[in-house]
Amino acid sequence: MKPIVFLASSMGDLRNFPADARREAGHQLDRVQHGKEPDDWKPMPTIGPGVQEIRVRDETGAFRVIYLANRQAAVYVLHAFRKTTQKTAARDLALAALRLRQLVR
Repeated sequence: MKPIVFLASSMGDLRNFPADARREAGHQLDRVQHGKEPDDWKPMPTIGPGVQEIRVRDETGAFRVIYLANRQAAVYVLHAFRKTTQKTAARDLALAALRLRQLVR
């Protein structure tokens, strides 16, 4: 099982999800730690190679966890946020990309 490393504010952001969304996101991250795919995800190649997004929905809205799991050392959570529009906001994509660049250095 790989450990999870939360970059910058991603752990606090995830903790701010409503309880049901937080629990589901945690369950999906546990699946990733054990080498399985999340139940609802998509690749995020615009952020970087190997970056994926966990998609969580509950009665309060849509939530996303952007992570990188193709490193042997850990699963890196780049960003966690509430999605408020149909298209992912450019600022959320840019923040995840910045954290990926910092990780790779």
